[in-house]
Amino acid sequence: MKKIKSLSIVFPLYKDKKTVKLMIKRSVSVLKKLKINSEIIIVDDGCPQKSGLLAKKISTGKKNIKIFFHKKNLGYGAAIRRGIRESSKDWVFAIDGDAEYRVSDLFKLIKILNNNDLVITFRKKRAHSTMRIIISIVYNFILRILFKTKFKDISTGQRLLNRKLTNKIKLSSSSPFFGAELVIKSHYLGYKIKEFGVTEYPTRLIGGSSVSLKNIILTIIEMLKLYYKLNFKRF
Repeated sequence: MKKIKSLSIVFPLYKDKKTVKLMIKRSVSVLKKLKINSEIIIVDDGCPQKSGLLAKKISTGKKNIKIFFHKKNLGYGAAIRRGIRESSKDWVFAIDGDAEYRVSDLFKLIKILNNNDLVITFRKKRAHSTMRIIISIVYNFILRILFKTKFKDISTGQRLLNRKLTNKIKLSSSSPFFGAELVIKSHYLGYKIKEFGVTEYPTRLIGGSSVSLKNIILTIIEMLKLYYKLNFKRF
């Protein structure tokens, strides 16, 4: 297992009141086993359920848990970018706050890290509805065609990255396109990327906010903007 000296676990909250306690518990447990310099960064992205306040109450007395608030919902990508920006460790494990993925997958990602700068995940076992699975398959197919990548599932909700990536790569996506933007720009700049299969667990079988019409439109817009920049400008 590669030696990681310091690590930040980052997760956003939006309509995740039912899972925030579980996510904090799992994150604390994983970091306790790793025994390294670590912290947990939580971003309440204008959550109407006030999940951030609940997280603050749960984490009272825990100095390594920091909670940040957006006055209004800025979007998934904006929340993850805020979490990374507020983190202070060498490595960041960013994961969704709805418990669809296990924080304990971090052990596996560290084990296969080797000399890679970024480890992304693909869903080897999916828990969502057939329609959402189809949307994901089509989305990833389009990304492979447009950006000439070979990744199976470019936007799965957990990733382990070296913070030097975000120091050298300007990330601007506020939508769920964030994951794709991170991988595509890292790929174009020659950073080493590893892909690993994980299981997705059924906590939102009716579909989360990432597949809302608004987010689909925003994702398409940001995808086309990045395509234009990579082919006609410099990013």
